[in-house]
Amino acid sequence: MKTKLFLPLLLTALLFSQVMMAQFHIGVKAGANITKVDGKSFKDQFRYGYHLGGFAEIGLGNKLGIQPEVLFNQYSSKLDSNYNKVYEDVFSDNQNVRLNYLSIPILLNYKLIGNFLTLQAGPQFGVLLNQDKTLLQNGGEAFKKGDFSLVGGAQLKLSAFRVTGRYVIGLNDINDIGSQDKWKNQGFQVSLGLAL
Repeated sequence: MKTKLFLPLLLTALLFSQVMMAQFHIGVKAGANITKVDGKSFKDQFRYGYHLGGFAEIGLGNKLGIQPEVLFNQYSSKLDSNYNKVYEDVFSDNQNVRLNYLSIPILLNYKLIGNFLTLQAGPQFGVLLNQDKTLLQNGGEAFKKGDFSLVGGAQLKLSAFRVTGRYVIGLNDINDIGSQDKWKNQGFQVSLGLAL
């Protein structure tokens, strides 16, 4: 009796795992960030950074999927020349700002044109790993440790390669110096990935 029940369950489990494996891929990716910190005392211009990390593609049927990623993101910005008038003794004379984040986007994928073109949208959680050592206020850090963003974009699938373009907009204030000014990350990402 047990073998009669076990064999169909085993076959069903094997079939299901084969279907799921056909819809599951992992890979690596790297690319350019074009970002800025939006807020008082920062220049309204985008600066270059980079990102690299890994991703997983999990299919949820013919059209939908989930794509979690783990990325090292470098966001860059530049201070306005009038920043000393706004925040005295907060920033040094170095006007370049680099923020390094460990980012975890969790994206919903919608296949628009077969497997070739996919639209992506979802949240991104970021943890500030380090910042320029010159961005200090009385020995404290000028930026909050966490960042929450929304991500939207598109991905092209070319065999095992993935070409991605995205817009990322920060939702929370990353200013940690006690003023009422709001600072938010925003930018574009362009990347090339390889599914393994």
